[in-house]
Amino acid sequence: MIEESSKRGKAAVEKRQLFMEMRAQNFDVIRLSTYRTACKLRFVQKRCNLHLVDVWNMIEAFRDNGLNTLEHHAEINVSRLETILSSIYYQLNKRLPTTHQINVEQSIGLLLNFMVATYDSESHGKLTVFSMKAMLATMCGGKIVDKLRYLFSQMSDSSGVMVFTKFDQFLREVLKLPTAVFEGPSFGYTEHSLRTCFPQQKITLNTFLDVLMADPPPQCLVWLPLMHRLANVENVFHPVECSYCRSESMMGFRYRCQQCHGYQLCQNCFWRGHANGPHSNQHQMKEHSSWKSPAKKLSHAISKSLGCVPMGEPPHPVFPEQAERPPEAPHNVVLESPSRLDEEHRLIARYAARLAAEAGNSTQQCPPSDLAFNFDANKQQRQLIAELENKNREILQEIQRLRLEHEQASQPTPEKAQQNPTLLTELRLLRHRKDELERRMSALQESRRELMVQLEGLMRLLKDEEQKQASQSGGSPHSSPGHGAGGCPMPMPIRSTSAGSTPTHTPQDCLAGVGGDVLEAFAQGVPRNLRNDLLVAADSITNTMSSLVKELHSVDDGADEEETNIRNGGERGTMRVQKQ
Repeated sequence: MIEESSKRGKAAVEKRQLFMEMRAQNFDVIRLSTYRTACKLRFVQKRCNLHLVDVWNMIEAFRDNGLNTLEHHAEINVSRLETILSSIYYQLNKRLPTTHQINVEQSIGLLLNFMVATYDSESHGKLTVFSMKAMLATMCGGKIVDKLRYLFSQMSDSSGVMVFTKFDQFLREVLKLPTAVFEGPSFGYTEHSLRTCFPQQKITLNTFLDVLMADPPPQCLVWLPLMHRLANVENVFHPVECSYCRSESMMGFRYRCQQCHGYQLCQNCFWRGHANGPHSNQHQMKEHSSWKSPAKKLSHAISKSLGCVPMGEPPHPVFPEQAERPPEAPHNVVLESPSRLDEEHRLIARYAARLAAEAGNSTQQCPPSDLAFNFDANKQQRQLIAELENKNREILQEIQRLRLEHEQASQPTPEKAQQNPTLLTELRLLRHRKDELERRMSALQESRRELMVQLEGLMRLLKDEEQKQASQSGGSPHSSPGHGAGGCPMPMPIRSTSAGSTPTHTPQDCLAGVGGDVLEAFAQGVPRNLRNDLLVAADSITNTMSSLVKELHSVDDGADEEETNIRNGGERGTMRVQKQ
C-alpha cells in the first residue's frame, strides 16, 4: 500500500511539473491573448522536445505503429500511447548527433502527462486515434503548410473534398490545446466555430490552405500560425533601440508604430502594453519579423516599382484539385473497413504525384515567348561566365609568368655562366685575388699593430738612456743595446703567427720585419740619434701601409667593375640567344 501510494504521488507530481514550469515563465503578463496562447504552447512544444520532430517523421511513426489502419474513433490505452511516444523519441535520438541527445524518459513523461491531462480529463485511461494524431501533428515541428496538408488528408474523402463533420471533430480536438494552457475562454470550442471558418459548401485543399494561412486566419485558430512565426523569429536580431526600455538591440519580433515617427518597441514591451511619450496602445502597430537596412529597403522599393519583384507572393503553392489514387496496400496491412483508404499512403502518393506533375508541366505552362527569353538569357549568362573564366585564366598565367621572371632575376643564373665559360673563369680569378688581398691586408694590419707596440717600448728605453747619459757623464759607452740602465732586458717583439714564421728571441730576427732604418739603428754598434731614426722608420711603415690600402681598393673596384661587365655581357648574350 505504501509503495502504491508513493507511485501515485510521484505520478501526480509529474503531471503538475510541466504546468508548474509554464506558470514560472509568467506568460500571464502578456496583454494579448493570441500572443499569450502561442507563447504557452510554444513553451510546451520545446519543453517536450516536439519541435525537433518533423511532421514527416511523425507521419512515419504513425504508420510504423499501425495507426493508419485504425478508425478515427478507435481508442488506445495509455500504455500503448507511451509505447508510441517512446518509438518517436528513440528514433529522434538516432537522427540527432551525439552532442545533442535528449533525455528520452523525461520527454516521454512530460508529453504523456500533458496529453492525458488534455484529452482524458475524465480519467478513462484512453484516447482516440484522431485526438492523438491531431495533437501530435499540430504540436510537432515542420512547416505549417505540411501540417495542414496532412490534417486535411484526415478530414477529406476519396475525391479530395473536406468532410465538415470531420473538420468539426478536428476543431473540438485541436481547441483543447488552448484550454489545457488555461486559455479556454479566448479560444475554446463553440458551435459557431465551424461556420466562421468555412461558410462555403465545397472545400478543397487549396481553399483549406487559403483560409487557414490567410492574414488574419480564422479567429479560433489565430494562435496556430503565430506559434510557427514565433519559432522562426526566436533568433532574429534587430539592431534598433527600443523606444520604451531603451534596449540597444531586439530579439524576436519588432513592432513599429504607424502614427508615431520612429517609435519602435521590442516584443516584450509590446506584449505587456508599455507605452511612453505621445505613443498610445490604441495606435496601430506593424509587426516585423526581420531587419532590413535603409539601403536594402530603398533598393527593394525601386525594384518593386520597376516590376523586378512580384508585388505579392502566395502563402502556399497551388496543388491539383483532383486527388490521386493511392498505391496498393501492403499484404501485411489489414484494413478494418473495405471502404476506408490508407490516409498516410494517400498523402504520400499525392505528394509524389504532384512533384512529378509540377516537373512535367513546368515547361508546358510557360509560353513560347517566355521559353525563348529564358533560353536567350541563359545563353547570354553562359557566354558571360565563359568569357570571365577565360579572362581569369589569362590573368593567372600572366601572374605565373611574372613570378618566374622575378625569381630568375633575383637568383644567380648558372645558365648564363655556362654559356660563357671564359667569363666565369675570370670572375673566379678576380674573386680569388680579392680574397687573397683581404687576407694580406689583415696580416699587415696585425703586423703594424705589433710593430707600433715594439716601437713604443723602444722609445721608452731610448728616453731612459738619454736621461741616464744626461745625469751620469761617466757612463760606459759599451753598454749592451739589449739592456737598459737598470739592467732590465729590452722587450723582444713577437712576430704574428699569421705571417707563417716561428717566433724567436734573437735581436736580428726580431728586426727582420721592420724597415731598413730601424734595422740599421739597432744593427750598428755606434750610438746615434735613435729617436730620429725611429720616427723615420714609422713614417716609412705608414707610407707602405697606405700604398697597400690603395692597391687593395683599386683591386676591389676593378673586381666589382669586372663582375658587372661579366653580368652585363652574360645578359646580352642571353638576349642574343633568345632572339635567335
